[in-house]
Amino acid sequence: MPHSVANEAPAKKAMPRNWIMGPEAFNRRMPHHEGIRALWETKWKFPCTRSLYPFHDGAYEDFEPVFEFLMRNNINDGTSVEYTSAFFPIAESLSKRGDEAMVKGDKETASALYLRAACVLRIARFPYITSFPEISCPEKWKAWEFQKEVYMRAGRSWKSPVTEVSIPHTHRKGADRNSIPVYVRVPEGMAEGQKCPAVLLITGLDGYRPDNTVRCNEFLSRGWAAVVAEIPGTADCPADPADPDSPDRLWDSVFGWMAADGRFDMAHVLAWGLSAGGYYAIRIAHTHKDRLRGAIAQGAGCHHFYDREWMDKADGHEYPFQLSPAFAMKHGYASVREYKEGVQKKFSLLETGVIQKPSCRLLLINGTLDGLMPIEDSMMLFEYGSPKEARFFSNALHMGYPLANDSVYPWMESVMGV
Repeated sequence: MPHSVANEAPAKKAMPRNWIMGPEAFNRRMPHHEGIRALWETKWKFPCTRSLYPFHDGAYEDFEPVFEFLMRNNINDGTSVEYTSAFFPIAESLSKRGDEAMVKGDKETASALYLRAACVLRIARFPYITSFPEISCPEKWKAWEFQKEVYMRAGRSWKSPVTEVSIPHTHRKGADRNSIPVYVRVPEGMAEGQKCPAVLLITGLDGYRPDNTVRCNEFLSRGWAAVVAEIPGTADCPADPADPDSPDRLWDSVFGWMAADGRFDMAHVLAWGLSAGGYYAIRIAHTHKDRLRGAIAQGAGCHHFYDREWMDKADGHEYPFQLSPAFAMKHGYASVREYKEGVQKKFSLLETGVIQKPSCRLLLINGTLDGLMPIEDSMMLFEYGSPKEARFFSNALHMGYPLANDSVYPWMESVMGV
């Protein structure tokens, strides 16, 4: 229910007349939307050569032949079976080579090959998958299952191995499903009965549990555990995406399991939400403030993102494919039209009163030119509830890359305090 107190002034519904990113950037349709060749040549080829997002853990030599095939055959629809199936031969070859290296006892080479295969499969399942109310695309789901399998082959061999835990969803309600799959890593050499600080890493629209090796390594290097979970409406998350309150029940179950498990210092837990997961980081900072030392919302939308004017233009901004169809499905809507007509009133953290409540410490990170989640959403939070902290990067796009993490980790260290 919306927050209300007797004699309190009604919440402002601030609708910007001019977006901070400026009219030229707001109205611009980026060239990578013109087809697979434009996507590869103007947006994806360079980060692929550097193994940067979304090609982290990957290698350029694995992707060049796939995109040459896609361009040669004029396969331009990223949601198509033809697009996804083009990646399987390379992934299967890398997986086989990884198996051969593992048989020889070369775990380091095997791990690298498995991670390369997992990266290929990540791009294969772009832009989005869900299993609510049913599997959105069987071919992409096949890539997802293969990605998890090959990633675990790598992760089981590490000094701080990846374990997959199926947490009982004890607080489930309505259409919520029974169990919450998470990836867990704890620092190497933890003694029996020892507890360590932990980070709940909340994933985004297209980056899921197997896509966060580097971040988890950063946590482990600081003596913190990592618990990685997906958001409602994506991948394996069991929370009902059409119910705005389902994430609160999801985190109740996760925190309950963490407390009972015995390995986690529950007085030193942080949450970090990435991109679409930033919305859930803002929400959890308010709904579960007493369970957290702090939260980071990076590249987050919470109200203006749901504005009709914004959504109409965001499809042409920096996301590699169309954003609206994925977000409509992610929020449990049957069509983009229904999504645009009803989502703000139902899911906005301003409209529902969430951000008017007190929160734990909350760090907001983004680029001022973010074309997916407007910087207005982060700035608006300073007008409500508890005081906030922020670092915004001028002229940077979504998530504030490449400089953002240089601000996040020192803040986490100071807040964690151990």
